[in-house]
Amino acid sequence: MKHVIIGNGPTGLVAAETLRRLQPDAEIALIGDEKEPPYSRMAIPYFLHGNIGEAGTHLRKAHDHYAKQRIHLIEGRVAKVDPAAKQIEFDGGEKLAYDKLLIATGSRPIMPPVPGIDLPNVHTCWTIEDARAIAAKAKPGSRVLQLGAGFIGCIIMESLAARGTKLTVVEMGDRMVPRMMTAKAGAMIKAWVEAKGVAVHCNAAITAVTQKDGALSVKLSTGGELAADLVICAAGVRPNIEFLQGSGIAMGRGISVDNTMRTSIADIYAAGDVTEAPGFHTGRPELNAIQPNAADQARVAAHNMAGGAAESGGSLAINVLDTLGMISTSFGQWQGVPANEGGSGVECVDAARHCYLSLQFQGDILIGATSIGWTAHVGALRGLVQTRAPLGEWKARLLADPTQFMAAYLATAQKAA
Repeated sequence: MKHVIIGNGPTGLVAAETLRRLQPDAEIALIGDEKEPPYSRMAIPYFLHGNIGEAGTHLRKAHDHYAKQRIHLIEGRVAKVDPAAKQIEFDGGEKLAYDKLLIATGSRPIMPPVPGIDLPNVHTCWTIEDARAIAAKAKPGSRVLQLGAGFIGCIIMESLAARGTKLTVVEMGDRMVPRMMTAKAGAMIKAWVEAKGVAVHCNAAITAVTQKDGALSVKLSTGGELAADLVICAAGVRPNIEFLQGSGIAMGRGISVDNTMRTSIADIYAAGDVTEAPGFHTGRPELNAIQPNAADQARVAAHNMAGGAAESGGSLAINVLDTLGMISTSFGQWQGVPANEGGSGVECVDAARHCYLSLQFQGDILIGATSIGWTAHVGALRGLVQTRAPLGEWKARLLADPTQFMAAYLATAQKAA
């Protein structure tokens, strides 16, 4: 059996190692398009922060790990997938046959289509090469403008602040982390980072970048103009699927897969950020670029590539974020559902203690939660969401006092046992 995996990030590597465990004699090829050992993009901010060296970003530290696992690392960019011939083609024309194929090509940063976005000193922060360039330029006192205050943007922001830069963040949404936090929670995070010395502009976009007086001049949609020595784009990501055009693989915004990670073409699977997979709550196709989901999908795909019958429970939002010392989380359908669909919710705000809690229900089931400043037992919120446990009388108790979520979790767990 010959397994080929396109993409050597965490998703591809988890799948490769799972396949090796399940099929000791199979051939496994793991393809990446960077001149680097397989590494974690999520570790890049820690490299920028100075907490780790480049080697600390590597997914496996032993130099002979891949040789011992008999995983063949290939450097190259795949340009085409030919399901009829069961082979892939690299951009140099070389071809590689497969019996089973896994597409784990992840996503790439979105660059806003504005004049000057390709000027020197304008960077994304997505690859180790990006990080090297940023580390060389983000010096103490340098003026850095970051576009985007989403999950990834906030992690990058933490590293830039630690480097002593004079940091400004521009976010198109009406709050920070708009795809993870409620309006009140996002506003609390904004106030927190501003108090730490970071300037934040919400409801704003970059309209142009020009060179002026030896620096960059950034024009905003709100009419302002900011000077910067370095501009970093962290405005979101989109799946890497363009090379699949003409393959016949069904795609929406990402590759369409079912709960077994199978695509519309026999013997081709997909996992991770590149997929549009059934949602945990809705069952509808969703993009969910979150590493825990990616790892789960990788294991499911590998089991099925090896002839098993594994299924994913569905794509579930799981976010834990440290923003300059403020810990926030969100799980599941944190934004809730309409009342006519059985939705209800409760918010608890303690601004003085920088604490916030939101619980969202559908019927008597907790379907989503958001928290700030809660670190003790916060995993119970994920547990309640993920188990879909009927709360019964505990729903009324939580509506009256949402801080009792740990007691509710223990009660429902005991009842289930």
